[in-house]
Amino acid sequence: MRMSKDNKDKILPRLRFPEFMKDTVWNADKLGVIGEPLMCKRIFKEETTNNSSNGVPFYKIGTFGGLADSFISEETYKKYKIKYAFPKIGEILISASGTIGRLVVYDGSPAYFQDSNIVWIGNDETLMLNKFLFYCYSTLKWQTSDGGVISRLYNSDLRNMKIHFPQSKKEQQKIAACLSSLDDIITAETQKLEILQAHKKGLLQNLFPAEGETVPRLRFQEFEDNGEWEDTSLGEIGNFTGGGTPSRDIESFWTGDIPWISSSDIDEESIHLIKISRFISNEALQKSATKLVPVNSILLVSRVGVGKLAVSKNQICTSQDFTSFTPQKSDVFFIAYYLKSKTSVLIGYSQGMAIKGFTKDDISKFCIYLPSITEQQKIASSLSSLDEMILSQKQKVGFLKLHKKGLLQGLFPNTSEINT
Repeated sequence: MRMSKDNKDKILPRLRFPEFMKDTVWNADKLGVIGEPLMCKRIFKEETTNNSSNGVPFYKIGTFGGLADSFISEETYKKYKIKYAFPKIGEILISASGTIGRLVVYDGSPAYFQDSNIVWIGNDETLMLNKFLFYCYSTLKWQTSDGGVISRLYNSDLRNMKIHFPQSKKEQQKIAACLSSLDDIITAETQKLEILQAHKKGLLQNLFPAEGETVPRLRFQEFEDNGEWEDTSLGEIGNFTGGGTPSRDIESFWTGDIPWISSSDIDEESIHLIKISRFISNEALQKSATKLVPVNSILLVSRVGVGKLAVSKNQICTSQDFTSFTPQKSDVFFIAYYLKSKTSVLIGYSQGMAIKGFTKDDISKFCIYLPSITEQQKIASSLSSLDEMILSQKQKVGFLKLHKKGLLQGLFPNTSEINT
């Protein structure tokens, strides 16, 4: 793949496969030259049912790209499919309301699509391959001609959208194949990530005692004969620290070097990730309700995001959304994972009207079972290793998606640089 030479009089992408470097320039035209916007004939509510045994899935805009919750009879499907407009295999369905521009390639499975909300361009592939058109759609900015937001995609909007494509079908095929291969890799790596996340979920459910039980369902072999875990409560094995928010009106409060976080800075999944972007002064610490939370404490969100938590590796201050816990004579990561496994219980503690949450008194009574410190460390180490694998896999998927974004930008002309 090579960089194309800049030429303001030509429509060319920045990246081009070597065998096409001497080919003609790309075409600039409207989607209407490819084909006409189409949609299925309207299905009325009385023709649908939520009973899946009735027949064919009917996709509305809310279920587009997911699982249908409405169905139509086989008879209606066959009649409308033959008599009225219906997508061919490989044609690309587009969401025309809600989130504009969601794409689904029709695979030929029996299905029906909500009129006007789900549309497609009827394409006989005379000018453009559908596989290329899919990625062409991915580069479009779904907005009005003056840059405004489209709340609904009308046929005229779709028909008049500017597109750029090579005349050569071979070049179209090459670009589509390149991006499709990358999509396959992204899908495979995303599935690996989902498997790791599901594995972690299963371990969290089985490495800690279930409700009414005193030992977990899964136990490392060397601890199988160690007997029941010890019954205690959080209030008996550690100390709690509250939080607060220094006044935003006093600038000097926010010019120090003491890290301060709110609940949005805690990762939903990992207990090891904390995003620190705000710092307060010692004056703010002394003149507000926030407190300095000790190292190796569990930053436990007790309102506005109940169930999120992380382990502090340094001293830190928090907002009032936290009730932080510092365990004594127990492995902090074991306790953190234990609490993570009981997210539903913590959410159940939530009280209050305007802001759901729980208090220090609530959480201090939280019942917990403790094995030996050696077993605690083994469980925590196992789950931490899995979290490292999940983070690494997330980063890999993120890199691949960023790479695809770069390829899309390079393999298609930058419309802002093209004279219209």
